Amino acid sequence: MIRAMIVAVVAVAAGVWVFEPAARADDKEVKVKGTLVCGKCNLKETAKCSNVLQVKDGTKTVNYYLTDKGNGETYHEGVCGGDKVENVTVTGTVSEKDGKKTIKPTKVELPKK
Repeated sequence: MIRAMIVAVVAVAAGVWVFEPAARADDKEVKVKGTLVCGKCNLKETAKCSNVLQVKDGTKTVNYYLTDKGNGETYHEGVCGGDKVENVTVTGTVSEKDGKKTIKPTKVELPKK
């Protein structure tokens, strides 16, 4: 009886391990370059200060909402209060949530002064 239970638990655990996707195809890192703005102060789209990278795609602008610490990030200082920082490069993983593009940044490069 106990051996059968152990075998069942191991089989279920092995099944979960085998069928869990290793990585989604859209989980690769990308680099996007644009203008960094505050989601609250500039765009009036978020309840709290956040970082949004605006990227030109032809004639339209695509907003990438950074999934970071918001106003706790050092680079937020340049955008809070309605300012913006141009020529910012963000490296990270892009996904979409509620119809909005998000990027989990691994690196944020500000222009050299």
